[in-house]
Amino acid sequence: MDRTIAISEFPELMKFGDTGPFELSITKREEEKDLFVYNIHLKADEKSSPTPITLRWKLPSKHVNGVWKPGGLHDKRLQYDWELEHVKSRISVNAPVVSVFGHDDRNVITFACSDAINLLEMNALLREEDQHLYCHLALFTERHPEIFEYSAELRIDVREQSFHQSLKDCSLWWESFDASKPAPVPALAKLPLYSTWYNFHQDLDEEILLEECRIAKEMGYDLIILDDGWQTMDTNRGYDYTGDWQPDRFPDMAGFVEKVHETGMKIGIWFSVPFCGKKSRAYQKFKGKFLTENHRWAPVFDPRYPEVREHLIGLYTHAVKHWKLDALKLDFIDDFQVYPETVLTSEDGRDYANVNEGVDRLLSDAIKALTEIRPDIAIEFRQQYIGPVMRKFGNMFRAFDCPIDPVSNRIRITDVKLLCGESAVHSDMLIWHPEEEVEVAALQLLNAFFGVPQMSVHLRNTSEEYLQMIRHYTSFWKQHADLIMDGNFIPHNPLGNYPLLEVEKGGHRIIGVYDEMLVSLGDARIIDLLNAKSSENLAVRYEGPESIFLLRSWDCKGHLQLSEELNLGKGLFELSVPAAGRLRLEKVQ
Repeated sequence: MDRTIAISEFPELMKFGDTGPFELSITKREEEKDLFVYNIHLKADEKSSPTPITLRWKLPSKHVNGVWKPGGLHDKRLQYDWELEHVKSRISVNAPVVSVFGHDDRNVITFACSDAINLLEMNALLREEDQHLYCHLALFTERHPEIFEYSAELRIDVREQSFHQSLKDCSLWWESFDASKPAPVPALAKLPLYSTWYNFHQDLDEEILLEECRIAKEMGYDLIILDDGWQTMDTNRGYDYTGDWQPDRFPDMAGFVEKVHETGMKIGIWFSVPFCGKKSRAYQKFKGKFLTENHRWAPVFDPRYPEVREHLIGLYTHAVKHWKLDALKLDFIDDFQVYPETVLTSEDGRDYANVNEGVDRLLSDAIKALTEIRPDIAIEFRQQYIGPVMRKFGNMFRAFDCPIDPVSNRIRITDVKLLCGESAVHSDMLIWHPEEEVEVAALQLLNAFFGVPQMSVHLRNTSEEYLQMIRHYTSFWKQHADLIMDGNFIPHNPLGNYPLLEVEKGGHRIIGVYDEMLVSLGDARIIDLLNAKSSENLAVRYEGPESIFLLRSWDCKGHLQLSEELNLGKGLFELSVPAAGRLRLEKVQ
């Protein structure tokens, strides 16, 4: 960023970049106090490829603590104007939003774009020379097909409220556009599931999986996702055989699905949507109809060809219709992108020039066809394809892969949940070393508690104390699923990796405590405290009226440790609770 150029202070925006044949207009309206929407419109007399255009503005960096971005994980610190790592958003990557928060988690500025399909770049950067934040939205930063016209809205929120409320409001704003109206969420999407990935990878065995299903169902898990490996006998974790999707390892897939259903479990299977391996028959059939053949894993289908879309959708509808599947896990959507060799024209059989619009058409047609077969089908997408347009197609959004990393799982779940409205947000699959202490293994579940848990442990080889722990916390989660999924979710201290998470609804509050800190209890009728730590105490502050509570605590295996009445008045208290255990305070008078 050229420091010699003066940038206007918010709410004025400045344009940078040559618009070429396009005439650019920007109009501003104030939706309410401190909430602004800018209409951005480009129009040309002749069809042309737009070149990069950047809108910039600045504001004083007062009371600024950090910057929240989709996919930011541990890095929510301030960036500086000499750093170049910006948020990149398109239909299948992230979401077009940045939120700057203060030392009390209050919103400083949250800005978002309505265009969640095309590639955008955004950031809020500190300039040391004048101690201002310099914000920007950059359009057309990748090669773009020729167009006559372009429209988008930029929404800027500087209201005095929590940053997470600003993000929630932004998500609701996206939902108001036809291009990003979310799909309904079936009940199955909100139920704990069992995944085969971390425990089996591609080495799948029908009889072993049926045994796992029987145990998983008893543990409280209602859906199994058959991950990579069902379609090939190859166990090299590669993608050479993707594209055909014949059940080589499960030759009677319909029969296997029926056996899974007999255990009481539902079943879904995994597809890596874009990949067409060079050892597949599909590779020969669709030669020349790839976005690239130079991907490190496999050639990438070009969804702008109607016959490519027909092929992919036919695979999924056949699987759901003939195998009686309940769910699909559609993976690697983010690998649909513009590659150096991708031609951006609608010719030679392509009915779209824009790759992102081709992805939108593929997924729109796929979901329409699938829900005609099964209206309540569950569709899982993985972070980073969690943006507002993806919510039209998926109803389960999973945290990105972070095996045996409970902190990253907690952060990822929270970050996804802040943008996903009523869509179901799932944890990454839970797994631990088989000789891990049960209390440490329990931290995996507790860190994933505010998402739908996904389990990927060899249950048939798991000792009874681990099964007790899994059963205890899964049962507790299911008892309170409505509160967890639909309650008022409040994340604290994003810069500190969310050491405190809470959800409240109807006088019942659940608080997850992930670090040594003082916890404010509020004045709910029932308060559940999850001690997601290795220490055996919780420091709490009570500010409600003096009341008598029934206090009960359990260890991580569900064994009751304490039951007594406790008189609480305003003040600070230390409560004893087992490591990785939980404590309930229930007001009796």
